[in-house]
Amino acid sequence: MAKHNWVISLLVAVCLIGTGCTEQSAKEKEAKAAEQQQRLEKEKKLQEEKKLAEAKKREEERKREEARPVYVNIIDPNTKETIKTFNTKDLGYITNPENYKVEIAKITRELARGTESAPGYDKRMIPDKLDDNGNVIKGTPQQILEEEELAEKIMLVSEKGGDVELPLYVNASGYQAEEVSQLDDVVVASYTTHFNSGAVGRTKNIELSAQAINNVILGTNDSFSFNTTVGPSDAAHGYQKAPEINYGKLVEGYGGGICQTSSTLYNAIDKLAVQYIEKNHHSLTVGYVPKGRDATVSYGGKDFRFKNTTGVPLLVKAIVNRGSLTVEVRTSKTYQSQLKKRI
Repeated sequence: MAKHNWVISLLVAVCLIGTGCTEQSAKEKEAKAAEQQQRLEKEKKLQEEKKLAEAKKREEERKREEARPVYVNIIDPNTKETIKTFNTKDLGYITNPENYKVEIAKITRELARGTESAPGYDKRMIPDKLDDNGNVIKGTPQQILEEEELAEKIMLVSEKGGDVELPLYVNASGYQAEEVSQLDDVVVASYTTHFNSGAVGRTKNIELSAQAINNVILGTNDSFSFNTTVGPSDAAHGYQKAPEINYGKLVEGYGGGICQTSSTLYNAIDKLAVQYIEKNHHSLTVGYVPKGRDATVSYGGKDFRFKNTTGVPLLVKAIVNRGSLTVEVRTSKTYQSQLKKRI
């Protein structure tokens, strides 16, 4: 009986020990699982913090990049001097690309054509002339700043910045020195207008402006500007007061009468196949040419401009007699058959 009880006690003890081991094993697993979960959560938190730090760093870099100025320097190709510098970001290169293009167009236009306070790079041709002895008095060639080309060059460097040279093109007169002596050969077009030679001031103004265009050489494809060739019609240049049309009214002004010179030139040159660049009519009818056949001018304002597209070089003669003004257009006999006339 005692032995039986000992066996039972042993079995009970073994069972209790097994139960305790099982409970301890479960707790260990729970502890390990909790520890692993904490470790995963910690790693996740560290990863999130790292991502946030990286995002913050990128944002800071982006802001620094946005704040970093990007300069474009525009260079005069002749002097190699910087004539204008601007920050592309200030003009909206990143924030407003379409407006940036508008701003660039404005810059190129002002550089080419000038502003009220500064002249532009575009320079109209002052044509060569012959003096009384037949020698050539050199004028100045036409200079053009190509606005679209400049805008394209600016756009190419707008992202990173850089230097851009002005695309300037100089066009010399389209005739050869050996042709000069022959340009007086034949008259291919002419026109005469009349005036009252007793009107002293007006007569003087016609004489001065006619003298300014007399013996002007117009090479092939040369552009002519009456205002540029004649210059200011003010007292400092010898012009006198005379009646002139201003905003539909007849008033006294320096240079009154020079429009008769420009209109006479227009009616002569119009017989040839020239291309008009600018031509304006008076606000009132004038008496020296038929209606619609006048070409009004005003220095600093309206101009009479054309391009010699006749295919040959020309010589302009302006002859003032008592009460009349004749403008002749001449060329070489060699070119007479090649000359293009207006149809």
